[in-house]
Amino acid sequence: MFSTDIDYEVVTFAVGDTKAGTKMGKLQLKNTQDNSLLNCILWEETLNRFDSKIFRTGNIVRIVSASFNEKFNNCLVSALELVKEAKTGLSEAQRETYYAAIVDYIDKISDEKLNAFVMKYFIEHKDLIKVMPAAKVMHHNYIGGLMVHLLECLQYAEANMEMSQYEFNRDEIFAACILHDIGKIFEYTIDLETGLIDYDESFRKEWLSHSQYGFSICMNEGFKNVARMIAAHHGRSDWGAIIDLDQKDLEPELYFIHLIDNLSAKFGKISVARLEEKGA
Repeated sequence: MFSTDIDYEVVTFAVGDTKAGTKMGKLQLKNTQDNSLLNCILWEETLNRFDSKIFRTGNIVRIVSASFNEKFNNCLVSALELVKEAKTGLSEAQRETYYAAIVDYIDKISDEKLNAFVMKYFIEHKDLIKVMPAAKVMHHNYIGGLMVHLLECLQYAEANMEMSQYEFNRDEIFAACILHDIGKIFEYTIDLETGLIDYDESFRKEWLSHSQYGFSICMNEGFKNVARMIAAHHGRSDWGAIIDLDQKDLEPELYFIHLIDNLSAKFGKISVARLEEKGA
């Protein structure tokens, strides 16, 4: 039954085009009482009535007016109310902590040339690295989210390498964890006031993807193994991978980085408020 007293948490939001050429919003909400998901549609005339920041992941909203299907798991929203605004991302202090933790991992890279390359890149681009998200919608989509994702990948990789009988090149694994998504500092834009994320169109004109960017900078410096890990980290070509893991006789490291990245991405589908609750 529809009730205006139910609070919903914003899970995802995206705007697309209809066949008629108008805009349509797709909003997924989570019922805070029973954690059930509600998929919502907002037509262009409804979207135009809202400040877009109401749709930020983690916001708590109430549906004021809507029409529902019989199962009450899909609806057409015509009016929405913001109850509580979510945090936009990591605080400045948290950003410094995450950045320092990643630099500590760079220090673990014993290969002097690789260490110098990664450290130089992190210092030159530290302002962007500290604020950028890891995605627009799918995971770690908040200020500082990219660093959270990179650190998770490093920690998962280190723990699994310690347990494995396989002889990994730790330097190259750490570098791949740090650089596999580094192109996202240019692929996205983020408003530090509202936390809203968008794509940087100039990046899209120059590069196919952030994977191509990371692959290219590593190849240019002669780090071919790291470049190949970055090329394969999406797993499948239809997911954006340059190297499809369905190919035969690939290095185990390529599968390893894909699985580590995917693990962090799956666990990263939480709002920044929950990250704070976990004590990050």
